[in-house]
Amino acid sequence: MGVPAGAETGVVVCHPHPRYGGDMDSPVVGAAVAACASRGLATLRFNFRGVGGSHGGWDEGRGEQADVRSAIAHLRGALAQPVRIALAGYSFGATMAAAVAASGEPLAGLALIAPPVAAAGWKPPSLLGVQGPVLVVAGSDDGYCPREALAALATALPVDGITVIDGADHFFSAGLPALERAVAGWAGKLVRQATRR
Repeated sequence: MGVPAGAETGVVVCHPHPRYGGDMDSPVVGAAVAACASRGLATLRFNFRGVGGSHGGWDEGRGEQADVRSAIAHLRGALAQPVRIALAGYSFGATMAAAVAASGEPLAGLALIAPPVAAAGWKPPSLLGVQGPVLVVAGSDDGYCPREALAALATALPVDGITVIDGADHFFSAGLPALERAVAGWAGKLVRQATRR
């Protein structure tokens, strides 16, 4: 967790699928954290239950949503008042972030990185709790997040924009700097939103 002195706005970053080797040390998660920290935001990345040294085990996404809420509560307790929390998630982490946003959790913003919109069971989330900028970013060569599905997502959600990074796949092996710039732009909007309050 990184908390600059006096920070009121923070971002919880959720990692990819734990059953396929995802953890908080993913390069994409690291890029998202670095982008948010570069804008002066507090950041918290965490391992879902059963990953690394965390307790518990895989819970089909239910317990993992509870993990996201616990991370939000932990970061909230470390920030100065008035507290503002945003969520970012990569792949499965984007699914969990979207689900928590749809539950009405009050959020200052939402960033969905390579959301697996082509996966069975994906539904466009409601953004009930989101009161700020929404970013969707994916690679042009991401089989889990094809352009057609992204276009449908853009019509279903009030997103600020969808960023497609040319030549990047689902793992952003060829697009991490561009991904970091996209997330930094979103983080900058969170900062500007806070200064207007």
